Amino acid sequence: MNRVEPSGQDLRRPRALTIAGSDSGGGAGIQADLKTFSAFGVYGASVITAVTAQNTVGVRAIHEIPPEIVAAQIDAVLEDIGADAIKTGMLSSAAIVEVVADRLRAHSVASLVVDPVMVAKSGDALLRQDAVRALRESILPLAMVVTPNAPEAAVLSGIEVTDAESAREAARRIHDLGPAMVIVKGGHLDGDNSDDLVYDGHSFEILSGRRVATPHTHGTGCTFSAAIAASLARGLEPLAAAREARAFLQGAIENAEPLGSGHGPVNHLWRSSHA
Repeated sequence: MNRVEPSGQDLRRPRALTIAGSDSGGGAGIQADLKTFSAFGVYGASVITAVTAQNTVGVRAIHEIPPEIVAAQIDAVLEDIGADAIKTGMLSSAAIVEVVADRLRAHSVASLVVDPVMVAKSGDALLRQDAVRALRESILPLAMVVTPNAPEAAVLSGIEVTDAESAREAARRIHDLGPAMVIVKGGHLDGDNSDDLVYDGHSFEILSGRRVATPHTHGTGCTFSAAIAASLARGLEPLAAAREARAFLQGAIENAEPLGSGHGPVNHLWRSSHA
């Protein structure tokens, strides 16, 4: 696995970098990613693309970080600390998408997980319309793994995703955009199980988990993609990383604790409470 390494250092602890928005409620975004990295024993660094004022009920305000500051954060981390894997989350605007893609190419990033964040759990938009094309053309070709939910897969593929068959066709179309592996998440689809569809360009695999009747699902997408990145940083191959991440997310949902009056967060620390 290719790694982004700073010169002259020998850091043995796995490192992961998240490039995403800040969630003031702590359930998603940068905060969820760093908690997940820690749960996997991975050192986490962060690049903040936007600051959101949000809680379990909704997003009240968004302040985008200037693209040049986003670029400076990426360079600062990768030139000194390095990263064994990187994930992207909320990228907000076309300008931020383009600058992130530019810096990832400049640093020859290989182990990249893309969570194509478009809408918050509350329904608030987190990606501008002008950024969707930039995401498809600039970020997806760099990805080792991309993890859209059904609505995001529909936007990226251009077809409505309502069942297993349409999810397969969407996965094929998204794979054609360049990522090595596509995981169409099944949380928005019907069924007793929540089945995630994995496609590597050759074959399909289902990652299945019991559907849990709970409102506490805030941050599921962030947590899943961060867990994949953490597992890649620890040296797992992409499919094994996806399986490990799915098991971690299942536990985080099943052990979620009530917080707030809306969509509460999953429990990123469930493993430590069961130790």
